[in-house]
Amino acid sequence: MSKIKKYTQAPDLEMMEDPWRIFRIMAEFVDGFEELKNIGPAVTIFGSSRIHNAHSYYYAAQKTSELLVKAGYAVITGGGPSIMEASNKGAAEAKGKSIGLNIDLPFEQKPNPYINHLISFHYFFCRKVCFVKYAKAFVIFPGGFGTLDELSESLTLIQTRRMEKFPVVLFGSKYWKGFLDWLEGSVLKEGCIDTGDLDIIQLADKPEDVVRIIKKFYAKKKRK
Repeated sequence: MSKIKKYTQAPDLEMMEDPWRIFRIMAEFVDGFEELKNIGPAVTIFGSSRIHNAHSYYYAAQKTSELLVKAGYAVITGGGPSIMEASNKGAAEAKGKSIGLNIDLPFEQKPNPYINHLISFHYFFCRKVCFVKYAKAFVIFPGGFGTLDELSESLTLIQTRRMEKFPVVLFGSKYWKGFLDWLEGSVLKEGCIDTGDLDIIQLADKPEDVVRIIKKFYAKKKRK
């Protein structure tokens, strides 16, 4: 007996497009990997897109990137304004690789002018893989939901050993105090994480501290 499918209604166009969407996803990964494969050691910096450029965090991000370049690192950001712009600015002015992984958004995030290596993405998850894959450390400046998402993902990947441990540095102890108090006072207390999981996170209040933490981590790793 024939097993020819009979449609009682027109197929959903969105469902028909899904298999072809895979090729666009593959293309984004291929382009991202190809563009980033030769950048050398890099540090990814995350932070708000809303903090004013006269804020102390803006200057701290700029200085941090400058010091990272002098220490031999490229700098990767999300390519947008505010903390991302400051980080790209510091890297570019220090004559380093200033990389922006921009994302297409409904309100059109424009790449900041300090990027000297721009890669654009349509899918958040492709972009996030590239943030992690080519980074030797994450530096997390104050930010909102997007910043928390990127922080949480890095902590999860390290906690579950889906990627090798590397420095995850929160910049601004005053800003992150409530978050850390909640992790220790609620999440750890209820047994949802282990004590050792908190050791993944380190705090810094000065750009020099960020570089020192990263250097110390890799010096210790090299001695093992």
